[in-house]
Amino acid sequence: MFSNIPPVVKNLLIINVLLLFATFILISFGLDLNELFGLHHWSSDKFRPHQFVTYMFMHGGMTHLFFNMFALWMFGKILEQVWGPKRFLIYYLATGIGAAFLQMFVMSIELNSLENAVQTIRDNASPDSFAVFIDSYVPKVFLGQFQQLLAGWSLQPGSTEYLSAALNLSNDLLELKRNIGTVGASGSVFGILLAFGMLFPNTELMLIFPPIPIKAKFFVIGYGLIELYLGFSNNPSDNVAHFAHLGGMLFGYILIVYWKKKRNTFY
Repeated sequence: MFSNIPPVVKNLLIINVLLLFATFILISFGLDLNELFGLHHWSSDKFRPHQFVTYMFMHGGMTHLFFNMFALWMFGKILEQVWGPKRFLIYYLATGIGAAFLQMFVMSIELNSLENAVQTIRDNASPDSFAVFIDSYVPKVFLGQFQQLLAGWSLQPGSTEYLSAALNLSNDLLELKRNIGTVGASGSVFGILLAFGMLFPNTELMLIFPPIPIKAKFFVIGYGLIELYLGFSNNPSDNVAHFAHLGGMLFGYILIVYWKKKRNTFY
């Protein structure tokens, strides 16, 4: 069955699997490929221009890889058979790079907001401003540390030591956010889902939960709306790049419309 997979999809599957295993192996030698090839914000010391391309071949684990590669195999092979290898590869890379640019834009907005929130703590110098910061920006994994500091500061609201500790902790969170990398083929995969929904809108897909059939066009629209909602939900504990997913769909739509106008066909 593997020999029947079209060449671009096959090679993408192989590259992604090999890089994940290489990541597992090399991390034990102190070399983190996700740090080298994952997409980091331009203001981070870890940012390199090649990451706009390489991030889409890296993954955070077996589950992350499986779902992306399963979707690539299921829908990508059909698109490659329809478009041919060259056009499919162009589409795959373009949607992935487009997703990276949108993710970078959103990261810039989030970092700017976080910087302003840290400045608010500095300007107001009060436990109340620190409490607002915690509610808006601190992920659950760090809540205990922040709340413990807040409890102590609330008992001594005029303490400059607590203010300094709050600023240090908040700046640490800012730097952590700045240096977190984005990895995964999800941007390209969402572009593939969009393309499948546009080319085969009335094809019925069977959902797993719940196990009901749904037309491809409704599946894609629903998925896009869910990602849009999650992207704007502003959950500080959510480490999924929802806007990268939407970026893949957006740039996929633009490219498909461009091809359609240029040749009046998807094929």
